[in-house]
Amino acid sequence: MKQTTMINAAQVNKRWYLIDATGKTLGHLATTAATILRGKNKPTFTPHVDCGDNIVIINSDKLILTGNKLNNKKYYRHSLHPGGLKVTIAKDLLKNNSVKMVNLAIKGMLPKTKLGDRQLKNVFIYRNENHKQQAQNPEPLSI
Repeated sequence: MKQTTMINAAQVNKRWYLIDATGKTLGHLATTAATILRGKNKPTFTPHVDCGDNIVIINSDKLILTGNKLNNKKYYRHSLHPGGLKVTIAKDLLKNNSVKMVNLAIKGMLPKTKLGDRQLKNVFIYRNENHKQQAQNPEPLSI
């Protein structure tokens, strides 16, 4: 009888990927990144182990949103005080803090557990093409 192979943290082989977000849609970029961060693209995927790879995303300012999402998509946050609801439109968030927009999109696709928090720390997002992970030699990943 064959058994499913379950790996542990010591057996994980992590790789580094570089994704250029120029001209890519936010949803497709976030879906691809979340799949790689979880490790679901590997045959050794284990749900309870951080077996995903590391990702460097560059040029987050050059993302595109399809349809009328630039004007209609809203991001909410609350200060926990009465009347403390803050609303930001996607156009303003993309212009002022595109790194946060990509981070929120990827975070929404990861598990809402401690493991998901650890996996989110494996993504590095930059507004332009300059990044600090040249020493890891990330291999380009086309979407």
